[in-house]
Amino acid sequence: MAFLAHLESVVTQVEGSVACSVMGFDGIAVETFQAPQQADYASQVELSSAWVEYGNTLSQLKTGAELLKAGAVSEVSVNTEKLITLMRMVTPEYFVVLALRPEGNYGKGRYVLRVTAPKLKAELQ
Repeated sequence: MAFLAHLESVVTQVEGSVACSVMGFDGIAVETFQAPQQADYASQVELSSAWVEYGNTLSQLKTGAELLKAGAVSEVSVNTEKLITLMRMVTPEYFVVLALRPEGNYGKGRYVLRVTAPKLKAELQ
Protein backbone atom coordinates (compact mmCIF):
# COMPACT_ATOMS: atom_id res chain seq x y z
CA MET A 1 0.00 0.00 0.00
CA ALA A 2 1.42 3.41 -0.93
CA PHE A 3 1.62 6.54 1.23
CA LEU A 4 -1.37 8.13 -0.42
CA ALA A 5 -3.62 5.16 0.34
CA HIS A 6 -2.63 5.24 4.04
CA LEU A 7 -3.24 8.98 4.25
CA GLU A 8 -6.58 8.72 2.49
CA SER A 9 -7.55 5.99 4.94
CA VAL A 10 -6.77 8.27 7.88
CA VAL A 11 -8.81 11.14 6.44
CA THR A 12 -11.81 8.96 5.62
CA GLN A 13 -11.82 7.26 9.05
CA VAL A 14 -11.69 10.42 11.16
CA GLU A 15 -14.69 12.74 11.20
CA GLY A 16 -13.78 16.37 10.59
CA SER A 17 -10.48 15.61 8.85
CA VAL A 18 -9.21 18.26 6.47
CA ALA A 19 -5.95 16.67 5.31
CA CYS A 20 -3.14 14.31 6.30
CA SER A 21 0.49 14.31 5.27
CA VAL A 22 3.82 12.54 5.77
CA MET A 23 6.47 15.19 6.24
CA GLY A 24 10.18 15.42 6.75
CA PHE A 25 11.72 17.80 9.24
CA ASP A 26 13.06 19.75 6.28
CA GLY A 27 9.48 21.01 5.81
CA ILE A 28 8.87 19.07 2.61
CA ALA A 29 5.78 16.88 2.39
CA VAL A 30 6.49 13.37 1.09
CA GLU A 31 2.80 12.88 0.30
CA THR A 32 -0.46 14.60 1.23
CA PHE A 33 -4.10 13.64 0.96
CA GLN A 34 -6.71 16.37 1.29
CA ALA A 35 -10.39 15.70 1.73
CA PRO A 36 -11.93 17.00 -1.52
CA GLN A 37 -14.86 18.60 0.30
CA GLN A 38 -12.43 20.47 2.61
CA ALA A 39 -10.33 22.24 -0.06
CA ASP A 40 -11.75 25.69 0.71
CA TYR A 41 -11.22 25.24 4.43
CA ALA A 42 -7.62 24.07 3.93
CA SER A 43 -6.79 27.16 1.88
CA GLN A 44 -8.42 29.47 4.46
CA VAL A 45 -6.10 28.27 7.22
CA GLU A 46 -2.93 28.09 5.07
CA LEU A 47 -2.46 24.46 5.97
CA SER A 48 0.86 23.77 4.29
CA SER A 49 2.48 26.82 5.91
CA ALA A 50 1.11 25.82 9.30
CA TRP A 51 2.54 22.31 8.94
CA VAL A 52 6.00 23.63 8.13
CA GLU A 53 5.94 25.87 11.22
CA TYR A 54 4.55 23.11 13.43
CA GLY A 55 7.24 20.77 12.10
CA ASN A 56 9.84 23.25 13.31
CA THR A 57 8.15 23.29 16.72
CA LEU A 58 8.11 19.48 16.80
CA SER A 59 11.82 19.44 16.02
CA GLN A 60 12.51 21.79 18.93
CA LEU A 61 10.37 19.65 21.24
CA LYS A 62 12.33 16.56 20.20
CA THR A 63 15.59 18.30 21.04
CA GLY A 64 14.25 19.59 24.35
CA ALA A 65 12.98 16.18 25.42
CA GLU A 66 16.37 14.65 24.61
CA LEU A 67 18.23 17.33 26.59
CA LEU A 68 15.91 16.77 29.56
CA LYS A 69 16.33 13.00 29.25
CA ALA A 70 12.54 12.73 29.13
CA GLY A 71 12.54 10.15 26.35
CA ALA A 72 11.50 10.45 22.75
CA VAL A 73 8.56 12.61 21.71
CA SER A 74 5.88 10.42 20.15
CA GLU A 75 2.95 12.81 19.62
CA VAL A 76 2.12 16.51 19.76
CA SER A 77 -1.12 18.37 19.16
CA VAL A 78 -1.75 22.04 18.55
CA ASN A 79 -5.33 23.12 19.11
CA THR A 80 -6.33 26.53 17.79
CA GLU A 81 -9.60 28.30 17.17
CA LYS A 82 -9.81 27.12 13.56
CA LEU A 83 -7.76 23.93 13.47
CA ILE A 84 -6.66 20.92 15.47
CA THR A 85 -3.29 19.62 14.29
CA LEU A 86 -2.07 16.20 15.40
CA MET A 87 1.52 15.19 14.73
CA ARG A 88 2.95 11.73 15.33
CA MET A 89 6.53 10.60 14.85
CA VAL A 90 7.06 7.93 12.18
CA THR A 91 10.87 7.80 12.16
CA PRO A 92 13.48 10.20 13.56
CA GLU A 93 13.37 12.05 10.22
CA TYR A 94 9.64 11.89 9.38
CA PHE A 95 6.28 12.53 11.01
CA VAL A 96 2.63 12.23 10.03
CA VAL A 97 0.36 15.21 10.52
CA LEU A 98 -3.44 15.34 10.54
CA ALA A 99 -5.52 18.53 10.36
CA LEU A 100 -9.02 18.47 11.82
CA ARG A 101 -11.76 21.03 12.00
CA PRO A 102 -12.34 22.12 15.63
CA GLU A 103 -15.41 19.88 15.86
CA GLY A 104 -13.46 16.89 14.48
CA ASN A 105 -13.00 13.63 16.35
CA TYR A 106 -9.75 14.31 18.21
CA GLY A 107 -9.61 10.97 20.04
CA LYS A 108 -10.17 8.91 16.93
CA GLY A 109 -7.59 11.01 15.09
CA ARG A 110 -4.99 10.17 17.73
CA TYR A 111 -5.88 6.49 17.57
CA VAL A 112 -5.82 6.25 13.78
CA LEU A 113 -2.45 8.04 13.59
CA ARG A 114 -1.05 5.67 16.23
CA VAL A 115 -2.01 2.58 14.22
CA THR A 116 -1.08 4.12 10.85
CA ALA A 117 2.42 5.35 11.83
CA PRO A 118 4.00 1.85 11.77
CA LYS A 119 2.53 1.24 8.31
CA LEU A 120 4.04 4.48 7.05
CA LYS A 121 7.35 3.58 8.66
CA ALA A 122 7.38 0.30 6.72
CA GLU A 123 6.81 2.26 3.49
CA LEU A 124 9.77 4.53 4.27
CA GLN A 125 12.18 1.62 4.69
